[in-house]
Amino acid sequence: MTTGARPTGSRPAEAGGSGPTGLAVELNGINVIAEDERKGRPRDLFWPWCAANIAVLGISYGSFFLGFGVSFWQATIAGILGTVVSFLLVGFVSLAGKRGSAPTMILSRAAFGIRGNALPAALSYVLLVGWETVLCSLATLATATVFERLGWGNGSATKIVAFLVVAGVIVLAGILGFDAIMRLQGIITIATAVLTVGYIALTAGHISWSAVSSTPSGSAEAFIGTLIFAMTGFGLGWVNSGADYSRYLPRGASSRGVVGWTTFGASVAPVVLVVFGLLLAASDKDLNGKIGPDPVGALTTILPTWYLVPFAIVAILGLIGGAVLDIYSSGLALLTLGLRIPRWVAAGIDGVLMILGTVYLVWIADSFLGSFMGFLITLGVPIAGWCGVFLADLALRKTAYAEADLYRPEGRYARVNAVAVGLVVVGTAVGWGLVTNTSASWLSWQGYLLSVLGLGGRTGAWAYANLGVAASFAIGFVGYLALGRQRVRSQERMG
Repeated sequence: MTTGARPTGSRPAEAGGSGPTGLAVELNGINVIAEDERKGRPRDLFWPWCAANIAVLGISYGSFFLGFGVSFWQATIAGILGTVVSFLLVGFVSLAGKRGSAPTMILSRAAFGIRGNALPAALSYVLLVGWETVLCSLATLATATVFERLGWGNGSATKIVAFLVVAGVIVLAGILGFDAIMRLQGIITIATAVLTVGYIALTAGHISWSAVSSTPSGSAEAFIGTLIFAMTGFGLGWVNSGADYSRYLPRGASSRGVVGWTTFGASVAPVVLVVFGLLLAASDKDLNGKIGPDPVGALTTILPTWYLVPFAIVAILGLIGGAVLDIYSSGLALLTLGLRIPRWVAAGIDGVLMILGTVYLVWIADSFLGSFMGFLITLGVPIAGWCGVFLADLALRKTAYAEADLYRPEGRYARVNAVAVGLVVVGTAVGWGLVTNTSASWLSWQGYLLSVLGLGGRTGAWAYANLGVAASFAIGFVGYLALGRQRVRSQERMG
């Protein structure tokens, strides 16, 4: 192992950390974090992950889950299992950050090769920028809805003002970097938790136990579809950035603590929000129908007017909490692809793409929910395959990463590992053949294996089970455990 290696060009020459106040621009990029800059404890990971997943969007997931045609209890079990298990995967990826002190997509080079890693890095970049855009769009729509109910304005002007404020905060946090984000996430977690409890208390009276208990049960296929969609909407959207926030931890930090605090911090809020969202959606068909076009703003329709401003605050803060992690990680992914610019400039570029994407979703797209679900499932398939390969590679390694070789194509990790790349390609091809999305016409080509494998075609019982996500992960994980063992052992003998 090469301790504290800092490859040339991975960090600006003037880099010196982000300063004691946490308000200076972080100058570390995709380099390995130096020993004297590693700090904190595993429990510190609770704050960024909780803030990123405490958004009231989790309540709307209750409506999304019921859309699969399952009962309240089926959706509850699927939602809890899908959330916790998917964030456990994030916890394992975070463990790699503690071991290697480098961003997720740099550590991914050990499995895919220095050049071969361009495929998952590009997928990761698109997914992260996509999530930034989704969260910024939701914050814009929710703020506009609140303002209209208060009579403070309506139409595009209100959306534009909300959009500029939300986008500005997200981009600024992404530019400032790690220390500023960690401090911001602590504030967001506490403020959002308090205000969310207020929302639950004020709307609990809308729950009708008779309506909830009368929700008809769905098939096993529908349950599986709900479970996999929960995994895709929560943890699988974060696996490609897990190590980005644990890489500053000392190498001696508890591995169990890293996995445990990441999993707990990320899943505790979504579990509560999803269950409450299921209760509301099952109780109120009108609310359930309004959530699709405006997933967060629709939640204001059952609030008293005096709580609309606090709700706007909790909605915006929760969504910003997720978006700032996305923009930080997307900047690192962009640098991993070979762009030689400072990290803060990469975050700025991502901010511009986020702004353009938000304009499309808020002012041009016909259906937010259709675009959102299509985006999640389509990119969730290859990311699941990457995650399977990455975790299998991590499980096979008995020694630490050779840090310097993560940046050298001529090093032990080589230029391309055809096995890893091939597994993601095969997993994606199989996965896309086993998923469908009727809400987005541009994805009608998916599901081409459902008839071939006797699963009823694009309109059969398995059409909406999202089996492709699970299949892609399994192909990546099992395939690499079987085919990558010798490569890993050979690499470790070089040390």
